Amino acid sequence: MATEFASKAAQIQSSDSPKNIGFALCVLTSLFFMWGFITCLNDILIPYLKGAFQLSYTQAMLVQFCFFGAYVIVSIPAGNLVSKIGFQKGIVLGLFIAALGCVMFLPAAVIGLYEVFLLALFVLASGITVLQVSANPYVSALGKPETAPSRLTLTQGFNSLGTTIAPFFGAYLLFSSGQDSVSNGAEAVQAPYLLLAAVLAVLAIVFAVLKLPTLVESQGEPQKSTRPLSDHPHLILGVIGIFLYVGAEVSIGSFLVSFLHQPSIAGLNEAEAAKLIAYYWGGAMVGRFIGAAVMQKIAGGKVLALNAVMSMSLIILAVNQTGALAMWAMLAVGLFNSIMFPTIFSLAISGLGNDASRGSGLLCLAIVGGAIIPILQGLLADNIGLQGSFFLPAACYIFIAYFGLWGCHKKPSKETVR
Repeated sequence: MATEFASKAAQIQSSDSPKNIGFALCVLTSLFFMWGFITCLNDILIPYLKGAFQLSYTQAMLVQFCFFGAYVIVSIPAGNLVSKIGFQKGIVLGLFIAALGCVMFLPAAVIGLYEVFLLALFVLASGITVLQVSANPYVSALGKPETAPSRLTLTQGFNSLGTTIAPFFGAYLLFSSGQDSVSNGAEAVQAPYLLLAAVLAVLAIVFAVLKLPTLVESQGEPQKSTRPLSDHPHLILGVIGIFLYVGAEVSIGSFLVSFLHQPSIAGLNEAEAAKLIAYYWGGAMVGRFIGAAVMQKIAGGKVLALNAVMSMSLIILAVNQTGALAMWAMLAVGLFNSIMFPTIFSLAISGLGNDASRGSGLLCLAIVGGAIIPILQGLLADNIGLQGSFFLPAACYIFIAYFGLWGCHKKPSKETVR
């Protein structure tokens, strides 16, 4: 995520045997599963804390603000740190920081202050950020450079598996008592997050003692570019696209339990509604594999635009209908979200040449959309109603469709014109 770190990581290749590399990839997939699991668990935590502390929608969305805000604050210093201590030590450090964040849920529940929960979430997200900065380039470096996208796609599949399973875990542990969160208080969060802390701590110890492949830097320094990134209009539009996409995806997931809880939609209790979130994130997992096959035949920009139009149409349908039709329309948005992040990213980075590492860092920082858009939808929900507030993520997809059809096309640079 730090641009200098991304550039350095791109020059690293593994010096170990294929057997050792295969083992390393297997254990690394557990990390992708864990941070997908933890990130999705926020969607269950939000309605629980909203009830426990009797929060407004805007206040409840501070969960995502603190979580995704950590990406912006921590990613660059984390990249600089990991470049000094190495990938494996970075993974161990990230796991311990994430475990600490989970442990902080215990005093947060005892003290009973929402602000302490937000601090715990920030610490947890900081650990996840260090993990991502360490694990993503490590996976890319483990093997031949030409097969790096395949390895990352495989590990990202386990990330999606985590987001699909997390709703069942959260629903069972947070809402299984049969009491609502207002009467039950915030104590129910202690058990699941202490369990997560134990798992993360065990993983940290495992990664500390494992003998993972040694990574060595390749010879030669990449040629640096001093051109302003504004010389690449498609990159700037891609940054906006990533911001809006992550914001829309996270915002929809954050409000799903409350949406399905409404009597006019499904009237489900929190436990039942939480389990149905698995369809939203599971659809994204299935759609990723379908999209990968489709884009072998059809240009990525066209597929992106079609998926954006479908997502927008489904949200508009859900907002204007009631009952099962509205419920399944909103859940189906996950299927069409699936290919958006990697497709926007690859289209935005295309043709940057020596500017690729700086462009990649800028695109990663745009993930902060996951902190901003949910807050804005929360403000809308508090003022115009929950169902109408979904017009905000629907509007985000309009820009994404534009980017897929027209904005992603590279224009001649100023240097070329001269």
